[in-house]
Amino acid sequence: MVSEALEAADLDAVLSGGSVVSIYSDNEYQSFDLDFVTLERMKALAVVMESLGFQRSTGRHFVNPNTPYYVEFPTGPLTVGDSPVKQTARLQTPLGTVRILTPTQCVMDRLAAFYHWKDRQGLDQALMVARRQPVDLADVERWSVAEGKAVEFAEFQRELEG
Repeated sequence: MVSEALEAADLDAVLSGGSVVSIYSDNEYQSFDLDFVTLERMKALAVVMESLGFQRSTGRHFVNPNTPYYVEFPTGPLTVGDSPVKQTARLQTPLGTVRILTPTQCVMDRLAAFYHWKDRQGLDQALMVARRQPVDLADVERWSVAEGKAVEFAEFQRELEG
């Protein structure tokens, strides 16, 4: 597993983005892009990825002909909207442990796309996660207000309750 291999090499990276939505929505939303946010140097990341059979394709993307999934390393620091993420989760899977955004952080991450880019798919993904996972809605509301998006949060809340 990518996360465990990175950790074994003492490289800090956290799974974020659409793949986290896939995990927390029980695959209602499917993503084949694994985004590991990191501040690590690409050279060190490439060594680990090559040991797993991935080859660098373009920029910060890695592909492996044996899997439909590709891995991208967006440059950190890890944030949701304008807020830095200080603590993340560790999720045990059949393939190993992965460092990942919490369900609450995932909802914020998807809402950030909705709030700042008017990405309706981001709202839909936030709803998918919030309907299946325990989410601290008070924290999401505080964060939304800090982002200047109280009106948009109210829309999210209405759809979640409706």
